[in-house]
Amino acid sequence: MGSSLLKSSGEAVNKLGGVSRETVERLQIYVDLVLKWQPAQNLIAPSTIPDIWTRHVVDSIQTKRTLPEAKVWVDIGSGAGFPGVVTAILQADDPDAHVHMIESNQRKVAFLRTALRETGSRGTVHSGRIESVAKSWSHGPVDAVSARALAALDLLLDLSEPFTSQGAVCVFHKGQDFQREVNEASHTWTFDMVEKKSIVDPTSRMLLLSKVSRRLSQEGVGS
Repeated sequence: MGSSLLKSSGEAVNKLGGVSRETVERLQIYVDLVLKWQPAQNLIAPSTIPDIWTRHVVDSIQTKRTLPEAKVWVDIGSGAGFPGVVTAILQADDPDAHVHMIESNQRKVAFLRTALRETGSRGTVHSGRIESVAKSWSHGPVDAVSARALAALDLLLDLSEPFTSQGAVCVFHKGQDFQREVNEASHTWTFDMVEKKSIVDPTSRMLLLSKVSRRLSQEGVGS
């Protein structure tokens, strides 16, 4: 396992390019933590462990690279920290950058806080349900919202609305069924979208959504 993970790490770094040695070292610390906590926490699917660098780390790095100018992020349903912790590591040396991670599972909250501390990255872990934390947000302006393998696009936009209504942009990882999700979400939401092909899986997409708003026909329903 160790040699295959080392090979995977090298291939990932070569594929990315432009990643500093310090950043790679922080990412290595994080990967080691994931593997250490994995037996007790089941942080990632066991079948993806041999390819953790490509399937999880490189895939998550795409979040920041999709919107490099964003500094303050909210990562919803953070789980094991892909992409939240990875984004925080990429921004670790920027004093104006911060990643807020929202997670309801207390064991994962503990892991996320440990990962931020051990990698020296800038971030805060908010323990609670996404709806509750977002509705009572009092932590300042947010540039972008991220999520990976969490929910359908329509629900993601609903969960993100407290932030997008204030101008935040969304960066979401989506699989090969992304077009169906976009079509379904379009019944409820309007948005500008930039679609980027994933460097990990050519059938997957990084969706950059801006100017997100609920369609007028949906407003006031039930009132």
